[in-house]
Amino acid sequence: MANEGIKVIAQNKKARHDYFIEQTIEAGIVLSGTEVKSIRQGKVNLKDSYAAIEGGEVMLNGMHISPYEQGNIFNKDPLRDRKLLLHKSEINRLIGLTQQKGLTLVPLQLYFKRGRVKLELGVAKGKKLYDKRDDIAARDAKREIDRKLKESIR
Repeated sequence: MANEGIKVIAQNKKARHDYFIEQTIEAGIVLSGTEVKSIRQGKVNLKDSYAAIEGGEVMLNGMHISPYEQGNIFNKDPLRDRKLLLHKSEINRLIGLTQQKGLTLVPLQLYFKRGRVKLELGVAKGKKLYDKRDDIAARDAKREIDRKLKESIR
């Protein structure tokens, strides 16, 4: 993301390891005030979270936002489902994509864009074990090549 005014808060690195990301969509997210304050402190976890379409709306499930310390009675449940803000045409397109075999919606990163909390949502297809091994082998080979090049420069 080369745009200015973007501050990444949390990334779901496991998603890129477990899925092929076919396309990404930026979505707003409905939050309470204490949740935004907690997110500003970086107390959010996208691991094991996913998005699902329920009743024509896209809901984010499993995202953990720690309660804000000074939030007292205004704190919400840390694991509650949160509504994502998308245009109707985008929701209809996502419904079509997720009905295809093996496609799912996975949150990739949470960030601030011009003061608003945004979520990068990926339309993903699950990787098989051999795909993960291939990725690991390619990454190790690249690392080894870089190491050899660095040694040859010296």
